[in-house]
Amino acid sequence: MTKNKNGFIGGIVVAVIIVIGLIIGFSGAKKVPAGYVGIVYNMNGGIEEKVLTQGWHWVGPTKSVTLYSIGIEQSYLTAGENGDSRSDDSFEVPSSDGKGLRVDLTFTYRYDAESVTSLFTRFKGQSGKDVRDSFIKPNIISWTKEVTAKYPVTEILGDERANLNAALSEYISAKFEPYGIVVENVSLIDINADDETRASVQRKVNAQQELELAQIEQKTANVQAQKDKEVALIAAEQEKEVATINAEKAKIKAEGEAEAVKIKAEAEAQANKKIADSLTPELIEKQKIDKWNGSYPQVMGGDTMPILSLNDNAE
Repeated sequence: MTKNKNGFIGGIVVAVIIVIGLIIGFSGAKKVPAGYVGIVYNMNGGIEEKVLTQGWHWVGPTKSVTLYSIGIEQSYLTAGENGDSRSDDSFEVPSSDGKGLRVDLTFTYRYDAESVTSLFTRFKGQSGKDVRDSFIKPNIISWTKEVTAKYPVTEILGDERANLNAALSEYISAKFEPYGIVVENVSLIDINADDETRASVQRKVNAQQELELAQIEQKTANVQAQKDKEVALIAAEQEKEVATINAEKAKIKAEGEAEAVKIKAEAEAQANKKIADSLTPELIEKQKIDKWNGSYPQVMGGDTMPILSLNDNAE
């Protein structure tokens, strides 16, 4: 009986030891999610050099693991339901002309994997989430105000929003870089202004649109005038070419007619010369005889003799 009792007690002790071991084992195992790294802090020796990557790790019950996101995280400073807190995180920013605007903002960030150890020390062991809430957000608010103060309200509410967001991203990213915090993008997603300010901006927008329309109309008129000028020049050039062609044709015709007259005259001269060269005294006399009709002149006389009528003698 005593032996069985001792054996039962021994079994209980072993079971207790096993349970305690399992509890210790599970309490010493830590899981690092995907996109995170873990900093191990040993209560006996401080921060360990090795950074834990994603997966399960045995670190022991006397060590704690603090997680930092090295993947892209999106956060909000907004009054909407998509904010990171239940309170209203929207804030007011100034413009260069003294107008105050209430804005909602979103940003994406991550922690530099090579800087998380120094970041853990700098922020006294705060988690990535705590660093975001206690350091990143307040400074984004402050540095956003420094950027918007350089822009007039008409540009903040108008078509300069994209340029403003780009300037915000560049400025704030450079500010956080020395801390091992990488801010990828910063964007104003909602900007609220009073009715007077919005009406003033709308007037400027309307004036700008009217100016752009007038400029477009002027450019169109200039283009049309240039086209009309080019058409007129082309027409004048064509008329000049036609006139040149007609003048050339007239010249060619006149030269042709003159050449024809010259050729005809030369032909007649050559013919007359041949005729003249062919006439002899005998041929001339023969032509006279051939042309005589057998009648004598009705009156004959000269300087030394009287004029006689041949008809009177015949009677």
